[in-house]
Amino acid sequence: MNREENSGNELDIENEEFMEWKHNTQPLLFKRVNTTSQIAIVGSNICAIESLDYEIVENELFKQDWRSRKKAEIFQYVILKWGFALLIGLFTGLVGIFNNIAVENLSGFKLLMTTNLMTNHKYFKAFAAFAGCNVVFAAAAAALCAFIAPAAAGSGIPEVKAYLNGVDAYSILAPGTLFVKIFGSVLGVSAGFVVGKEGPMVHTGACIASLLGQGGSRKYHLTWKWLRYFKNDRDRRDLITCGAAAGVAAAFRAPVGGVLFALEEAASWWRSALLWRTFFTTAVVAIVLRAFIQLCSTGRCGLFGEGGLIMYDVSAAAAMYSGADILAVILLGTIGGIFGSLYNYLVDKVLRFYSILNQKGAAFKVCLVIIISLLTSCCAYGLPWLATCIPCPTDESISCPNTDKSGNYKSFQCPPGYYNDLASLFLNTNDDAIRNLMSTSTVKEFHIYTLFIFFAAVFCLGIITYGIAIPSGLFIPVILTGACYGRLVGRLFETISKLDTGLFALLGAASFLGGTMRMTVSLCVILLELTNDLLLLPLVMLVLLISKSVADIFNKGVYDQIVTLKGFPYLEAHAEPYMRQLVALDVVSGPLITFSGIEKVGNILHALRTTGHNGFPVIDDPPLSDAPELCGLVLRSHLLVLLKGKVFSKDRILAGEEIFHRLAVFDFAKAGSGKGIQVEDLDIEEEEMDMYIDLHPITNTSPYMVVETMSLAKAAILFRQLGLRHMCVVPKSQGRPPIVGILTRHDFMPEHILGLYPHIKSHNL
Repeated sequence: MNREENSGNELDIENEEFMEWKHNTQPLLFKRVNTTSQIAIVGSNICAIESLDYEIVENELFKQDWRSRKKAEIFQYVILKWGFALLIGLFTGLVGIFNNIAVENLSGFKLLMTTNLMTNHKYFKAFAAFAGCNVVFAAAAAALCAFIAPAAAGSGIPEVKAYLNGVDAYSILAPGTLFVKIFGSVLGVSAGFVVGKEGPMVHTGACIASLLGQGGSRKYHLTWKWLRYFKNDRDRRDLITCGAAAGVAAAFRAPVGGVLFALEEAASWWRSALLWRTFFTTAVVAIVLRAFIQLCSTGRCGLFGEGGLIMYDVSAAAAMYSGADILAVILLGTIGGIFGSLYNYLVDKVLRFYSILNQKGAAFKVCLVIIISLLTSCCAYGLPWLATCIPCPTDESISCPNTDKSGNYKSFQCPPGYYNDLASLFLNTNDDAIRNLMSTSTVKEFHIYTLFIFFAAVFCLGIITYGIAIPSGLFIPVILTGACYGRLVGRLFETISKLDTGLFALLGAASFLGGTMRMTVSLCVILLELTNDLLLLPLVMLVLLISKSVADIFNKGVYDQIVTLKGFPYLEAHAEPYMRQLVALDVVSGPLITFSGIEKVGNILHALRTTGHNGFPVIDDPPLSDAPELCGLVLRSHLLVLLKGKVFSKDRILAGEEIFHRLAVFDFAKAGSGKGIQVEDLDIEEEEMDMYIDLHPITNTSPYMVVETMSLAKAAILFRQLGLRHMCVVPKSQGRPPIVGILTRHDFMPEHILGLYPHIKSHNL
């Protein structure tokens, strides 16, 4: 991925970040055309999804505030950023521990009750108890999502990825979303769905970071001056990147994998200072998890034990491999890539179907969840009846059949001394099922037809479950399906390959992950941290590269597909080929609304009321300048603050020092989860409409500008790498208006470009 790289002293980097006072956003989709400095107000196409302001706004107020800052205040700001990184790691680690304790105890209670009833041959009551618990948990999770926070449904990784790209969708990081994400994920996983709590943990970490980075709250009297430093999108983006990495670290006990996940998949903008803080955050998570795992291993956490946080140790198996093993692994990766692309295709179709069903209301969402829960319960309880009983191993050190909630040997309906291998997979938590599949030195533990049945079941259940109104992650379903596929391949190739079937299960999980999510480096490290076996590194790398390459032939990664499906205007790291045939001016559309450097209050108020634009060019005309010239760009939120402060004059004159005494730079800081000042909040008298207001103190005098003849592909790369909200397009020749239009995120979207030039893509191909 293309990312902006900064280098240099840490304090210098932080000082640059300190010069960021971001402001209220507006609907991002608007179009502009050629115009003069006279105001031309016409309606625009507006989208409900907003864009974030990552650009540093350099206006007179900001520069004056920066000049007045002392070194001690800058040092406080830097310390506070590291302090927030510490808190993000601490809270995310605690949430990860809570999730695992809750899931292990709820699932353990359900499975123990079912096992006890089965032991007493009360099969119908066992099914009723099993399905009843699942339905209650599922309905509770669905009710939380449907009625309290619909944005909490799904994994949340596409939403976090879009946010870090500059998209601010409604309530994706709200406190209510965090609450539902935590408890809904616990209930959904405990309900026995083929989902994981690992994806939601990424969203949870991002929500925690967003909550800490609100910059205080006037409503709750949290207005400490230090907190106000974070009232900008740029600092919040850094914190949320740390939160996403912390979520992966808490979910998989993979601190390094969490950092690489944020770098490879989540973040669109990266630099060395952020790498250090992200690594520090995940290190805190690892310490918190280690401390609680040692505490819980003493039996103080109920059914939770050393296996509660997923850890699939395959280091006991010999990782020696030959040429035949390499060929088997290549075939495994190739087929895994095909299956992964098929998985993505079917998930996309199911999500499109569910999006239509979910429009019928919250009650219908809950009913759909209950139906899927009953189907899952029937499969988990009914399919093991198709399996035959297998004699227990003769090794006395092995407990067979298992009497606790987990284990490789479930008796189900079998007589003493026998176990049901299919029940050992279905009547376990997903984490324990993966652990059973990756168990080493147990070649004959699962029949081949058992693996076929389980693979088909979890493949289909994972597809139809993702998209219902519960917090649900894709990592565990994909790992579970891939591990079963890998162990199945290991059984089929056991005559020619010497690799342990548990190692084949790990490689199968890697092939499915590469085929669905299209990540390589981060997945490789996460799997190695999960399995504690560095000797498998070459094979895991090979499988990931092959499966990703094969799957890329057919479609995009699953998270990219979901981002597109949700309608997020996501900017890719690369420009589309057809953009090279166009220049910046070709996609500029209108109308463009401009203000004079000293403008009438009535004109500004009318523009704010009749448009949803967030940025307005400011043009100085004679006598303020010799000829019309672009002074800069003024933001909507700044105009609202200025109008509310009523820094007006009856004559068309510069404001001078008066504005510095009446307004402070923190007055223009971006609101957190609140709405900020709205046009409806203004109280402008009729006689004030003809008064003047000086826009120079709040105008960003150094907006990013490109010449109108720059290729659209080059402009798109600049727009994304710099994290812009607006890009001014200026004329190439003199004697024309100083600005010909503004490019926004919308103007780089394929739908907009191909709507203007419908034949350009086919000609390019």
